[in-house]
Amino acid sequence: MHCFRVGIIQMPVTDDKETNLGKAQAMIIQAHRQGAEMVVLPEVFNSPYQTALFPKYAEPYPGPTTEMLARLAREKRVLLVGGSIIEQDISGKLYNSSFVFDETGNLLARHRKIHLFDIDLPGKVAVRESDTLHAGDNITVVRHNKLCFGLMICYDCRFNELSRAMALEGAELLVIPAAFTAATGQDHWDMLMRSRAVDNQCYVVAASPARNPESSYQVWGHSMAVDPWGRIVAEAGETENIVYADLDFKLLQQIRQELPLLQHRRPDVYQLSYRKPNPEYDKP
Repeated sequence: MHCFRVGIIQMPVTDDKETNLGKAQAMIIQAHRQGAEMVVLPEVFNSPYQTALFPKYAEPYPGPTTEMLARLAREKRVLLVGGSIIEQDISGKLYNSSFVFDETGNLLARHRKIHLFDIDLPGKVAVRESDTLHAGDNITVVRHNKLCFGLMICYDCRFNELSRAMALEGAELLVIPAAFTAATGQDHWDMLMRSRAVDNQCYVVAASPARNPESSYQVWGHSMAVDPWGRIVAEAGETENIVYADLDFKLLQQIRQELPLLQHRRPDVYQLSYRKPNPEYDKP
């Protein structure tokens, strides 16, 4: 695989699930018409991003949203990364989950958000996903045809150990459905997406919802694609949009050959032999 077109959907999200699904369907069809071979939706695209409401909007798999995604992937013959939805498993636990469907509508992968977003920025925003959600515990690397990509959801991208593990497993693309807050996005969105690309010499594709002025949770927007040299090759603003990026994997191979940082790693010296566990940061 050399060149590959991605359509990144930045859609508005309302409190009406049917409206959200209709908007997602229309934008997926539009992206397909523009030649997208992969289409990526944003985090929690079918419901408001409000943790207290997650149980109300949760669905099992298969359910209405994933059945729609599978059908569209099959009908339009696209590789579809279904952003994320709130998934309810058979035991009743809720997860922030991304479902990936191939061009025949078959499920390729499911990624459950590993790092739950529990933060408190005084005067700006406070969120506790762990009040309603459970964390996933698997790294998701998808191999499909000649494409190999890692899948993360939003806060996952802040943990460089995760993206590096994906690159070492063969990922040449990192796909990140996300809903960064306006407060954190302004300072960190570009920096994080470019850093993950440069650190791992990967393409990065990040999909955010569009900003909804009426929402209690204000997202940053600015869905984007970044090349392995850290250059932003496509970017939206704050409003509804589809941005397209043509990913050139010849460029990726050239960068990895000319600056072979993955080959120059020294894992034999990356552990401090005298370091004692820190109970504040080290989980048992």
